[in-house]
Amino acid sequence: MQRLRDPLFWLLALFLLLLWGLPHSAPLFARWFPQLERPLYQQESFWQLALAHLSLVLSGSALALLAGVGCAVFATRRQGRAFRPLLETLAAAGQTFPPVAVLAIAVPVMGFGAAPAIMALFLYGLLPILQGTLAGIDSVPASNREIAVGLGMGPWQRLWQVELALAAPVIMAGVRTSVMINIGTATIASTVGAESLGSPVIIGLSGFNTAYVIQGALLVALLALICDRVLERIQRWLSGYAE
Repeated sequence: MQRLRDPLFWLLALFLLLLWGLPHSAPLFARWFPQLERPLYQQESFWQLALAHLSLVLSGSALALLAGVGCAVFATRRQGRAFRPLLETLAAAGQTFPPVAVLAIAVPVMGFGAAPAIMALFLYGLLPILQGTLAGIDSVPASNREIAVGLGMGPWQRLWQVELALAAPVIMAGVRTSVMINIGTATIASTVGAESLGSPVIIGLSGFNTAYVIQGALLVALLALICDRVLERIQRWLSGYAE
């Protein structure tokens, strides 16, 4: 019974129901949009698009996580503190470029497909993770570091077992923001030939097909809500662990 009260359970159930039911919903959308010749998106399977969308988001977010945490750790070490303003400026600059502009620049170099889309997601997801990691490491009390030194921990042990462990909830908040940004940004990946749940949205907008836009937007919104709930639970667990 407790599971039935869980919003995540119902969101996931609704998402799976839509993935299964949308291919069979042509009569319903035909009734809602009688002026449309093809009211149901049928170019690719919705399951295939959902998996491709998740793959893009996970790839871009994983690269942003590695680069963001790595740069933040470097910027909080003695030899890297002078580079901290530069790193923050570069990460912020990555978000000032419109994703369409990033794709337009990346396509001549990387070609069509998933690669330029992942590059755009990486740039857009980097700043929240970098800022979250910097804030998390800065929030670690000096007394904890001194205790770690007193226990004979080396630099890498202090970093992994003390600083990153205590900063994990704040880092996870940055990851959560980054993933939410990337789920929305990944919808434009289809403009460069990459499959995503944005394909029905882009084709619907270009062809004035509102039904396509609704079908794609519903799945993207539900996916974002599900991922946000999952990451919120991970962040809550990390907060309890850090305490």
